[in-house]
Amino acid sequence: MKIVSRNEELLRDALSCLPQPSSRTSLAGCNKLIRFEDISAAAFKIQYGVQKTPCMYSRLSKQFGMDIYLKKEFLQYTGSVKERGVLYLLMSLPQDQQRKGVIVASDSNFSMAVAYHASELRIPVFVIMSTSTAPARVKMCREYGAMVISYGTTAKDSQVHARRLAQENGYLYLEEEDSAVYLSGLGTMGLEIHEQVPKLDAVIFPAGGHCGLLAGSAAALKHLNPHISVIGVESESFPVLQQSLKAGHPTEDQACNNHHFYGDVSGVCFGSNSLQLTGKLVDKVVAVREEDILISMLRLLEYERATVDAEGAIGLAALVAGKLPELKGKRVAIVICSGNLELHLLQQCVARALTLDNRVCRFSLVISDCPGDMSKLLEILAREEARLLDIKQERTFVTSELFTVKVTCTVETRDKIHTAQLRNALLERYPTTAWTER
Repeated sequence: MKIVSRNEELLRDALSCLPQPSSRTSLAGCNKLIRFEDISAAAFKIQYGVQKTPCMYSRLSKQFGMDIYLKKEFLQYTGSVKERGVLYLLMSLPQDQQRKGVIVASDSNFSMAVAYHASELRIPVFVIMSTSTAPARVKMCREYGAMVISYGTTAKDSQVHARRLAQENGYLYLEEEDSAVYLSGLGTMGLEIHEQVPKLDAVIFPAGGHCGLLAGSAAALKHLNPHISVIGVESESFPVLQQSLKAGHPTEDQACNNHHFYGDVSGVCFGSNSLQLTGKLVDKVVAVREEDILISMLRLLEYERATVDAEGAIGLAALVAGKLPELKGKRVAIVICSGNLELHLLQQCVARALTLDNRVCRFSLVISDCPGDMSKLLEILAREEARLLDIKQERTFVTSELFTVKVTCTVETRDKIHTAQLRNALLERYPTTAWTER
């Protein structure tokens, strides 16, 4: 957490010294970045302010050949694990600053958590959002109790305005970073997982640039059981954490664009504390494709009735992509940390995931424009148990024989095998069938 105000000493990190990148420290030395006692203290302090979310056995276990437990942090009030760090931070503020208030400038999960918990603690809270922010996010922050101000056309404009208001009015400007206070709050989730699922072999976390959850929870898990494998997962499009670990310092991926689909996964690597902890405590960091994330979102929606965003689904994506074969037969927890996906984006993601999963397909063929020929095509679809989603006919611009019609169908199938069976049946009757590749 980056603290910017007239008095930057309002919130001091629990520990001020960091080991140099070149130095080699033991696990105990690394844990001095965040002491286990700090995480325990945070857990005690926020226990009545955040949900103790379930970590439940998943029906996906059979598909992947391991015992999978899903830590459902998307069930927090604002739909994100960020509440843990935010609440502990706000409760740690001096009373005089709580009376003056806090201010944030973004439409992220972090800002949503600040808006809600500051209001619950009766701390005046202001959220500055750009005019391009989704209306649903603006509405939600207002319903949480924050004073929302639209300013500027970009996030940078909003941040500059927020800093100016903080300077002029004595508000505390909060920007997500990796102070010990914030990481300790996030680390409480690691305590819960260890308590809820005994004899764990591995825990999979979302990573990316904002790896505070990974770092804080790893500190708790490794203290309780050094044999638990802690794994981070980030997007191949934004391998910020892997680049930063390789370089030995936080780096910024030039490809980062903070696309709404990726959320915090595409953010820049924001701090040395998180990076140091990750380098010392995390056993493995893997990267996955966008296609794997989409299919993971679909699996969670179907099997768990969980509507999550890319950050929430990226842990499961590592299994979908086959990046962790060593976990076969093991006992694994996956953190589902966020479920804040805009409705229009959810529709696009589900449609695209069904296509990637070979369950929605499209084909075109030419048939005679005579009574009965269309019914024969529909009979084949019915016999093959394919569900017809859409059908279009084109007569005017057909360049084949006269009195023919080009028919384009979009159908839903059960899986890849079912799609292949349908394709073979159509080619047998209509050899010129053109299949639209995904």
